[in-house]
Amino acid sequence: MGETMGYLALSLALISFVLLVYILYLKKKMSYEIKRKLKEKEEDIRKDAVERSRSTLKGKISEHLAPFSEEFEYNASDARFLGSPIDYVVFDGMSDGSEEIKIVFADVKTGSSKLSSVQRKIKKAVEEGQVKWSTLNLE
Repeated sequence: MGETMGYLALSLALISFVLLVYILYLKKKMSYEIKRKLKEKEEDIRKDAVERSRSTLKGKISEHLAPFSEEFEYNASDARFLGSPIDYVVFDGMSDGSEEIKIVFADVKTGSSKLSSVQRKIKKAVEEGQVKWSTLNLE
């Protein structure tokens, strides 16, 4: 019986050792997989950041060149760039000496860009006639 107990203890020790080695192997393998997935995610994040940066840069360039494009329906000389919260105020008719000048608030969008909440509020204010003139006299 003592010999059987010795074999049993030895078997349990051997099984424990094998399990420990297997657990360490799994831990190492999981660590490698996690690092690999993190590297893939990092690459995806970097690609996304570059694409967003490229898109933003394209939008900024488009904003500045808009008055010279065929889609811009006003004389480029009448447009004044603001950039924020809207891109342009156009004094339509100013450069050709028209009797009447129309004031146009214009924003340039590229791709799937939408008006921001502030731009929507400005658009609504203009459409509702909530616009006025103010002269500031400094002494």
